[in-house]
Amino acid sequence: MSRAGSPDAAGVIRTDSADGSVDAVDAVDAVDAVGPSERPAGIDELLERVRGGFERVEPRDAYDAVLAGDALLVDIRYAALRERDGLIPGALVIERNELEWRLDPQGSHRAPEATGHDLRVVVICNEGYASSLAAASLHQLGLSRATDMAGGFQAWRAAGLPVT
Repeated sequence: MSRAGSPDAAGVIRTDSADGSVDAVDAVDAVDAVGPSERPAGIDELLERVRGGFERVEPRDAYDAVLAGDALLVDIRYAALRERDGLIPGALVIERNELEWRLDPQGSHRAPEATGHDLRVVVICNEGYASSLAAASLHQLGLSRATDMAGGFQAWRAAGLPVT
C-alpha cells in the first residue's frame, strides 16, 4: 500500500479526502497532488505518467486509421510551424489553447467533428511532446480513445506521409 500522495504500483496517486477517506487521482492530476514535502514531478516524469494512460500511435498507423475512417487527426501546432512545415491533409487544425473547448462533445464551442466521447482523436504536435499532455487532457474530458502520435509532425513527414 502506498502512502498518501505517492504513486502506487499502478502509478495512481492516493490523496486524503476532506472526510478522511482516500481517493485515487489519475496521473494528470498528479501535479496537483504533490504535497509540500513531496518532490514535484519534472516534465520527463509527467510525460511518462500521462503516456501510461493511453497507447501512442506511429505515423503510419495514424495515417491508416484516418484512411479507414477510424480516427480524427488534430494538429495543435502553432501557425508559424504550420506555415513553415506544411499541413497534414485532412487534419483538423486546433491550436493547443483551444483544444478542450473545441473537442468537448458537450461544449458550446465544440467543432462539428466533436461528435461524442467515443471519438478516436490522434493529437499531433511538432515532435510528440505537447501532444501527449493534450491527449491526457482530452481523457479528463471523457474522450477515452484520445491518443497522440509518437514523434509528431516531424515523424509524419520523415515517414514520407502526405504534407501540403
